[in-house]
Formats: sequence, C-alpha cells, structure tokens
Amino acid sequence: MIFDFRTYLGESFDGVSQSAGDLITRMDRHEIDMALVCPLKPYSYDLNEANRGIARVVDQHKDRLIGAARIDPWQPDAVQSLRIALDSFNLHALYFNPWEETFRVDIDRVDPLIALAAEYKISVLISTGYPWLSEALQVCNLATRWPTVPIIMTNGGQINISGLGQADATLALMKSSNIYIDTAGIYRQDFIEETIENFGSERVLFGSGSPYFDQYYELRRIQVAKISSTDRRAISYGNANRLLNLHTHEIEGISSTHD
Repeated sequence: MIFDFRTYLGESFDGVSQSAGDLITRMDRHEIDMALVCPLKPYSYDLNEANRGIARVVDQHKDRLIGAARIDPWQPDAVQSLRIALDSFNLHALYFNPWEETFRVDIDRVDPLIALAAEYKISVLISTGYPWLSEALQVCNLATRWPTVPIIMTNGGQINISGLGQADATLALMKSSNIYIDTAGIYRQDFIEETIENFGSERVLFGSGSPYFDQYYELRRIQVAKISSTDRRAISYGNANRLLNLHTHEIEGISSTHD
C-alpha cells in the first residue's frame, strides 16, 4: 500500500489547479493507492466552499481519497466552519496554510481550532517553512501547547532544508514528540534518512505535494532511500493509517502490489 499524505485539489488564485480525475490518473500511473486531499485556495478566497468541494469529490472517490478541511483562523466563524467540515462534510484532518492566509501559526487565535482537533482526535497538517509565519520552531511552539495532537510539518519543516532552517526542523522534532514531517520537496535525501535514524520512521510520512511537486519524483526518493523495508512501509502507508484513523473496511477493494 502507498498513501500520499499531501495533495491538493481545485483551482487556486495563483493559477495552480488539479482535478480529482487528474490526480487519480497520476496515482494509478505510479501505483499510489490513496491520498489525503487539501483544498487549493480558490479565486473567491471562500474556504468554506472549497471544503464543500473537497467533500463532494471525496464522496465520489471514497476508496481513493480522504479530505482535509482548510481553515483560515482569521475568520470569525473559523471554529464553526471546522466543526461543520468534520461533522457534515466527513473530512478527516485540519490543514493550515499560514503563508496564503497570512497568520503566524503559533498565535493564540489558532488554539480553539487545535482544541477542536483534539476533541475529534484528528491530525493537523501545516504548510511549514515560510519566513516569519510558519518556521519550524513556530510550529514547535504550537505543538508543545497541544502535546496530544499530531502536527505534521510539510516540506520536512523547512523549504530549503539547509543551514539553520534544517537545524530548526531537527530541533522541533526533538522538542515535540507530536511533530511529524512529510517528505514533499525535501531535496536532501540524507535529511530524510537521518530523521528516520534519529527519531524513528513513525515520525515521517510520504507526501508528494502534488501538483506543486512531481508525484513520481517524490515517491521515487522514498523508494530508493537507504532505509529498511519496515521503515519504508511505515512511511508509505502505516503512519497515515494510524494518524488518519483508517480502518480495513475503508480500503476494501483496493488492489496493490505494495505490502
């Protein structure tokens, strides 16, 4: 089994787009069984509508896609929007993009949303590595306030994976055991391998970041990483299964060459 823990659907205000059909075609081509899909920020900036759109798509592809709710904490109805997304839209994770919504990820205003994530026992995915808004140690500040909530830093916790940014990503993993990373965009193969060696494969998830990154390339780097087959299985599917509370009945009928 292979689970892509970060993909995007919709049409973004920045010109990027991806349909469910395009994503699933790529998944079939690369033998990826399931994916977590996050809404792109639409031209209207209406994330509630974007979440509804994700819910409709996921409902049509329940055997392949699981949806995440994208929430802007600046909106006065943010908590209500998340509760609706979880209760009525059947979405299974919370996604923050501090860069596009322009908020510092460790501000107090985020806490009521994390509290709801804790109540529903869902994971929180954060676009990480953006200067002043979502650097690794800022994510760490949030994670230490909510030690029972799994928080996944995208891009390995730092967009460039070099210098002090890489050190900060490692320090965040060291300080907060509830922090995880996805692998999309980590060009330093040794950073993936060293993270697994230092913190265990249970802290790392395969994510492609499609369509921003090439799904095949991102998957291939996991396949050739110098890690054990047990670690590869954890990164490719096992950790997603645990963090998203998947069950066997949700993936019945999926044939795969990946164990």
